[in-house]
Amino acid sequence: MDLTLLAARAVTPAGIVPVAVGVRDGRIAAVEPLGTSIPAARTVQLGDDEVLLPGLVDTHVHVNDPGRSEWEGFDTATRAAAAGGVTTIVDMPLNSLPPTVDPDALQVKRKAADGRVHIDVGFWGGAVPGNLASLPRLHEAGVFGFKCFLLDSGVPEFPPLTHFELADALRVLREFDGLMIVHAEDAEVIDAAPPSCGRRYRDFLASRPRRAENEAIKAVITLARRTGARVHILHLSSADALPLIADAKAEGLPVTAETCPHYLSFHAEAIPDGATQFKCCPPIREEANRDALWQGLADGVIDCVVSDHSPCTEDLKLLDTGDFGHAWGGVASLQLGLPAVWTEARRRGHDLSHVVSWMATNPALLAGFARKGRLAVGADADLSVFAPDEPFTVDVHKLAHRNPVTPYHGRDLIGVVRTTWLRGREVTGTDPFGQLLTRGDS
Repeated sequence: MDLTLLAARAVTPAGIVPVAVGVRDGRIAAVEPLGTSIPAARTVQLGDDEVLLPGLVDTHVHVNDPGRSEWEGFDTATRAAAAGGVTTIVDMPLNSLPPTVDPDALQVKRKAADGRVHIDVGFWGGAVPGNLASLPRLHEAGVFGFKCFLLDSGVPEFPPLTHFELADALRVLREFDGLMIVHAEDAEVIDAAPPSCGRRYRDFLASRPRRAENEAIKAVITLARRTGARVHILHLSSADALPLIADAKAEGLPVTAETCPHYLSFHAEAIPDGATQFKCCPPIREEANRDALWQGLADGVIDCVVSDHSPCTEDLKLLDTGDFGHAWGGVASLQLGLPAVWTEARRRGHDLSHVVSWMATNPALLAGFARKGRLAVGADADLSVFAPDEPFTVDVHKLAHRNPVTPYHGRDLIGVVRTTWLRGREVTGTDPFGQLLTRGDS
């Protein structure tokens, strides 16, 4: 073996157990009971306060590179991911320039990332009006699926699909079993809501009502039923939609859903007026809604927890005026997802095996990463050493994100990532050696 890791606690498909893990040529070659001799060139003994986890898989990350790399960029994003125990991300087709809506744009994106990633990176394609013929070609080029909006995306180069256009796109995707991931908010409902302006968070919340999500999700499920295509609901915020998703799953429809750490960590009643670092779309809702999202996770209605890391420069957050109507909407949290979710999960009686399922195993299944998200023989040796009982206070200036803006600043969390391994090599603080993944070789 090249490497053996010895852990009194490890999260495996068999549960949290003591193991000796052997690594050869970047893959997990042995998982044996602790005490089994696995000779290796290097042996690492985890501390008694540490747990060995599979590397997390974050399928919802806006790297914004090229074109808006001052918002983030591949180097800083993947450094932040590695520092947070994330070993694979899938980059969204916006807010980069050009957006990833055809094979040429995908090549531009891959060139921007090549040689600059500290972890493994895959790419989503985009589904926008007029690019129907590009969807099969993007699939062949190796994207892991396609993202669309049902309302204004916030950037003009990535317009939304109508329901008719979404139906056409789903029929195309059904031909090659492609996955459509959907920002599900209904444009007409939001147009009819009071506009967001000023510093009051409750006014911003009223501008993005739950009904907008509920109606859009209902429409997406209907189109999944009609076309037979696979669909995934992004960043679920409205717990009112959980029965719709549960019924669709019970019906056997190919529907999955995710939520995000900020919806599970924060609640509207505690967000101060003017605190635009909390602005995201759909918004962070009330405390009772947060509790219901946690129940949706426990019940298996929500499949994944992913960051929706959508950073920007400080000036775009309008922190000086606190105007929710005009500030950029997006939460920066890529480095903090694991401790944020774990802090709240342990309080609610969940263990680390649940967190690994939500943040590693299930996102890997969603994207089709056959060798990611689990600590098992044959999987990539993507691993994280996590101290689940160590508290810390978030200091935005100590994060690897490019811009020092996050709603987690000053928040007390529990759980520290001490080391991250990518295919058997430590990646925390190292030179970039991540791979650019394509569908079929991952």
